Amino acid sequence: MTSKDNSQAALIDSLNGLLADTFALYVKTKNFHWHVRGPQFHDLHLLFDAHASEIFGLTDLIAERVRKLGGKTLTSIGAIGAKATIKDEDDTSLDAMAMVKALFEDNTAYVATLKATKELAGEAGDNATDGIIDDWTDQAEQRAWFLREILA
Repeated sequence: MTSKDNSQAALIDSLNGLLADTFALYVKTKNFHWHVRGPQFHDLHLLFDAHASEIFGLTDLIAERVRKLGGKTLTSIGAIGAKATIKDEDDTSLDAMAMVKALFEDNTAYVATLKATKELAGEAGDNATDGIIDDWTDQAEQRAWFLREILA
């Protein structure tokens, strides 16, 4: 395998990790949308739903980048779970601010994953992935900003 092949394989692996984290973040955000309660219910219910929709919209874009690079994408819930670094949250009794804090931390971690993937895209000479990740990063930073401001 050449250095370029190695770089591309590392990028594909990173994109699949990003895809897994995107699905995991989507499910967690949607879970909180369904289970939020308290005085800020209405606003957080709508915010979590908007964030979940935005996150879910990235899944196809990321998977198609993997395919365009000649790679294979994740194929199952098990494959997603095995690759995801975003942790599940099964406690439906969390209070609203605990949900906001968890999503803030997850979106912040997601930004770091995006930046690491962008670096690998640069090393692989993949200008398309390198460029599109900027938009995804801006979206994640905006989500983190909104959540951070709620916690202030």
